[in-house]
Amino acid sequence: MDTKQHEVHERLEFGLALAAMAGGLDAYTYLTHGEVFAGLQTGNFILLGIHLGQGNWDVLINYIIPIIAFFLGALIARHLQNKIVKNQPLWFLFFETILLLFVGLLSPFFPDLLVNALLSITAAMQLQAFTKLKGKPFTSLMMTGNLRNLSTHFFDGYIDKDPAKKTAFKDTLFILSSFAFGALVNGFFITYFGEHAILFSLIFLGIAIFLIIKDKKAFL
Repeated sequence: MDTKQHEVHERLEFGLALAAMAGGLDAYTYLTHGEVFAGLQTGNFILLGIHLGQGNWDVLINYIIPIIAFFLGALIARHLQNKIVKNQPLWFLFFETILLLFVGLLSPFFPDLLVNALLSITAAMQLQAFTKLKGKPFTSLMMTGNLRNLSTHFFDGYIDKDPAKKTAFKDTLFILSSFAFGALVNGFFITYFGEHAILFSLIFLGIAIFLIIKDKKAFL
């Protein structure tokens, strides 16, 4: 399908940037801020249950904070969607950029709970603001559904011979790979830059911002 039929924030290249960003967030908070996830709240619920089941009540707050922050982030994003009339995708990317800059520059001076809360808000805003890929439901934060879609698209595309599903299979495979790549980038740079490594995720946000601005200029 011609990508020009879709808004820029629903195109594959934009989705790839978001997925890489999301993978980087989770890798960063897990490796540097107490083994919690910024976006993957399912993982936080699982880890919370495991620790409570083993009697480790002292870590309760480590998982509760990002869960609550994610809830509040989605709430804030929903409110902003009602208030911002023009250029919503661009505004949300700017909000994410500010939060990432803030954390990346000042993270060493903040407690883990605050960093995890801020990045969970960032992840929630991204999930709330960007929900479609080529007109279809899409999440850049959780790959379980995307993995299921990969299997379904493979069956429909290569066994039932549906050309559109073949394209959907390839798109989904790229999204999964991009998420893993984002985690790889932060996992690698954390070794050398420590808590400042999250700044490298700004590259992916920069790509997304560039795509939107470029698209707007093309239609002036």
